[in-house]
Amino acid sequence: MLILNSGGTFNKRYNKLNGELEVAFDNNALDEILSNCSFDYSLAGAVYKDSLEMDFDDRKMLADIIRESNETEFIVIHGTDTMDLTAEFFDELFKDITIVLIGAMRPFEIDKVEASLNFGIGIGFIQANPKKGVYISMNGYVKEYNMLEKNRSKGKFEIVR
Repeated sequence: MLILNSGGTFNKRYNKLNGELEVAFDNNALDEILSNCSFDYSLAGAVYKDSLEMDFDDRKMLADIIRESNETEFIVIHGTDTMDLTAEFFDELFKDITIVLIGAMRPFEIDKVEASLNFGIGIGFIQANPKKGVYISMNGYVKEYNMLEKNRSKGKFEIVR
């Protein structure tokens, strides 16, 4: 399994100098979560951005990393605002692998539970050998990417009805 870190709120940390939350250019949040895990994985930092700043070139770079990998299972840590766009992009390119996009509504630094839960559920889902496809793991759900959507007014992901 290859875990790709592309930033997002999951990775944000408070900058005491300017008083803002910023996407960290490291894998500290994932390293802390993964220190409690014992499955085989590789971890790579790919893009460290808020998802509102992600563009076609960033998505293409992530897709190229996936395409060049020998793995068939992928976790992509991603910001929640454009997670659906990246998932749709991946779905158009990949049919024979499993990709789970995982994010958080609150940074790991502030709320270790939410990010860890979303990550743990996504990992467990992949280890259950689901059918190949592109999924989102958020708020206790893992569903095909087009079956979950972000409800901005409630601040959580919900099943599409």
